[in-house]
Amino acid sequence: MNLEKFQQSMYELIVETSTNLPKDVRRAVKAAAVRENAGTSAAMSLDTITNNIQMADENISPICQDTGMPTFKVKTPVGVNQLQIKEAIYEAMIEATKNGKLRPNSVDSLTGENSGNNLGAGTPVIKFEQWEKDYIDARLILKGGGCENKNIQYSLPCELEGLGKAGRDLDGIRKCVMHSVYQAQGQGCSAGFIGVGIGGDRTTGYELAKEQLFRRVDDVNPIDDLRQLEEYVMKHANELGIGTMGFGGETTLLGCKVGVINRLPASFFVSVAYNCWAFRRLGVQIDINTGEIQEWFYQDGEKITFDQSSQKAVEVQSESRTVTLKAPITEEQIRELKVGDVVKISGKMYTGRDAIHKYLTDHDAPVDLNGQVIYHCGPVMLKDEQGQWHVKAAGPTTSIREEPYQGDIMKKFGIRAVIGKGGMGPKTLAALQEHGGVYLNAIGGAAQYYADCIKSVEGVDLMEFGIPEAMWHLQVEDFTAVVTMDSHGNSLHEHVDKSSLEKLSQFKEPVFS
Repeated sequence: MNLEKFQQSMYELIVETSTNLPKDVRRAVKAAAVRENAGTSAAMSLDTITNNIQMADENISPICQDTGMPTFKVKTPVGVNQLQIKEAIYEAMIEATKNGKLRPNSVDSLTGENSGNNLGAGTPVIKFEQWEKDYIDARLILKGGGCENKNIQYSLPCELEGLGKAGRDLDGIRKCVMHSVYQAQGQGCSAGFIGVGIGGDRTTGYELAKEQLFRRVDDVNPIDDLRQLEEYVMKHANELGIGTMGFGGETTLLGCKVGVINRLPASFFVSVAYNCWAFRRLGVQIDINTGEIQEWFYQDGEKITFDQSSQKAVEVQSESRTVTLKAPITEEQIRELKVGDVVKISGKMYTGRDAIHKYLTDHDAPVDLNGQVIYHCGPVMLKDEQGQWHVKAAGPTTSIREEPYQGDIMKKFGIRAVIGKGGMGPKTLAALQEHGGVYLNAIGGAAQYYADCIKSVEGVDLMEFGIPEAMWHLQVEDFTAVVTMDSHGNSLHEHVDKSSLEKLSQFKEPVFS
């Protein structure tokens, strides 16, 4: 096989997977946008999402800044040198990272050091399988950390909040799957997709669950019991009212695929792999002799277009108040904001994720943060020949990870606004009320939309933490997000969690005998 051509094919697979959402996923997102009630936060979110999908196409840039843990599934004819294939994939990964198609995401678990090229112990994940066909089938999924953190595994029998006892039968499995959707809320960038693995041990159960995500959204399960389960979950999970980004709404789940393998007598695991709306997985058929791509998978059918208004997608909902802010922001300005307000920020903004929050707990800030805005974001950045940094993708990361630090950090440094996704918990909510702060929910996965709002990079601190974790100084214009936690003790996330739990309890009674 021509290894140079094969490496180029792998590079093309990586770039397309990162920037070009599959058509089966696009169809599911479009159907959700049509279903949603106009003028709501959910409708606004879906408009932003569809706009972002098209921007990623046009810019050939990552749909979401978190390009995740690249996981390759490769089937090769007997006799093909898999060591050479692995090396070609590594080289393609390095090139894609260098060109800003992937964010450097491989971090040493002991030192915290980012490798900078997406290579390291265990990364990327490459699963090989031999078969007797005469071509290579290579598939890739980019599953971000936010949705990866919402994966969940159940050991039956168990007690489930809102649903009671789940036994070792199909009905117990049903309860686990419904609970998995509830517990994700908006933190995994809903509306999402789930892969479910029944059986196996703890490791193979999760592997089976993630394998289901390689199935087409519109396929039909050949096992009748599992087909019925998938259909049930798709119908009733969307009655929970969690909605896009956890704002409430008509669509919480875009796809559900279930697989089953044998288990041990003592173990009964139900494993769920949760994937965000930015369901980035593609595949190619490769000629064994030339190394060239012969066919793309998941991209068949008509071109999917989205209707867009003449305004930017994340414009004001009809029933919402719009407030324009520019840092430094005063406590008085913050106290005027209420849950549901749409905020447009112009001026300075600083990124801060896990490493920054831990650092600020024990150190002084490298800049004056009094009255400023912290953005939970790990952007994709590229430096030009003049040494100037440019933002290639910059959507929000899941905020709940900062819950142990956020309230204390805001009070210590006088920070007035935090932007992220998925909401935060009671400790942060109490601090917002005491200190006079606000939490703004940006649209998860909308990395191109928000990159367009960032007009320049003014500087960077703490680069020793790596590009995603550094503190970037950004100049923004009309950066739009929704107030979901205000300084008066109100939290949309708390409300949706409570109401969806009440709705979940309606599915307590047996369905499958």
